Amino acid sequence: MGIHREEDVAQLIREDSVHGSLYTNDKLFELEMEKIFYGGWVFVGHDSEVPAIGDFQRRTLGREEVLMIRQRDQSVAVVSNRCAHRGNLMRIEYSGRAKYLTCTYHGWVYDLGGNLVDVPYPGGFTKPKSDLGLNSLRTEEYRGFIFATFAPEIEPLEAHLGKAKILIDRACEMSPTGKIKLTAGWVKQRFDANWKMLPENDTDGYHVNFTHSSFARVIDSQYDAAALGSEESLVSQTIDWGKGHAELDFSRTYKSYLLWLGVKNPERYAEYLRLMKEQYGEDKGDQILRNGPPHATIFPNLFLGEMNIVIFLPVSTNVCVQWHTPMLLDGVPDDVNQRILRQSEAALGPSAFLLADDSVISERQQIALRDRADWLDISRGLNRSEIDADGVTTGHITDEVTNRGFWNHYKAVMTAEPT
Repeated sequence: MGIHREEDVAQLIREDSVHGSLYTNDKLFELEMEKIFYGGWVFVGHDSEVPAIGDFQRRTLGREEVLMIRQRDQSVAVVSNRCAHRGNLMRIEYSGRAKYLTCTYHGWVYDLGGNLVDVPYPGGFTKPKSDLGLNSLRTEEYRGFIFATFAPEIEPLEAHLGKAKILIDRACEMSPTGKIKLTAGWVKQRFDANWKMLPENDTDGYHVNFTHSSFARVIDSQYDAAALGSEESLVSQTIDWGKGHAELDFSRTYKSYLLWLGVKNPERYAEYLRLMKEQYGEDKGDQILRNGPPHATIFPNLFLGEMNIVIFLPVSTNVCVQWHTPMLLDGVPDDVNQRILRQSEAALGPSAFLLADDSVISERQQIALRDRADWLDISRGLNRSEIDADGVTTGHITDEVTNRGFWNHYKAVMTAEPT
């Protein structure tokens, strides 16, 4: 099916199915760049990654190179990583610290906010420096999570997050100080698959028994009760929080503290338990320690993967890259963060089961859909999902509530009139 304008996208998404060309059409990918990655809020990074003035992280939004930089007033800015003169990359390192940003091509110098402050041999220039700064993106943060957009007129970040702010709250509240740290470095994995397969898969509870069967046979994990078993025995839920944000809620299956961390004897981490209850009180502390962190996606490119933070980076119609790093906690004993690091390596590291399984499946999907793609069914659970008074939809852990939530919002964004 051809895609020539926004209205065509609407014809490819039904309540119970989506067309396979959504994963393979090059024109659609270009429209996604414009509508989603340049026209909406996109997760860039975390403020813990740039703790000191001049610290920067090199990132990509859509296909645009940007720098996330700590400013002299302690705010965090996101600016283009492309010199305004002749388009050279300003920084090739993925992280570092700088007093100024200097282009290595012709020596133009910018301050940390991207304002042009000096050019060599200035006699040949008549344009004011204020017209030749780096493109500065609109940047907002929620609890240290930094988001940016190329579209200055869109809704505030908190409106985009909507009800899903609670997911970031829950992640942060795994720490007794309410702060996380992304300081362990990022691992990148290439997928020869369309980027949309990643957020769909990461909130799909139906595949665990099958795609990850080897993992389940070899490793005794928290997922045994949460997502493995008969349909009648599973009590975990799928949740559509609205605006494309979705969750697999495993918390109902956790009967004791720290099962979400793969810990059977929580007293090994008694000091962490004490700090959490001291900070949050007995009741809320008990709830946090039992329920654990969210397993949820924030549209379009952020995955709160329990004790991991994941970024989805589209490269082309058929290629994407996943960045991931352990979500370390501020204010906890070192052994807690060591446990988080080891668990991250076991789940998403180069020799881990889960990431390899998902990568293979997504690449097989891409091969199968590359020609004469047809309609794909996402109807599971339509007959039994429930909508609460706040408009949040829930379903059985194997139901495709999360898939439908993603595609409903995708359709709305892709067919919206320009602001």
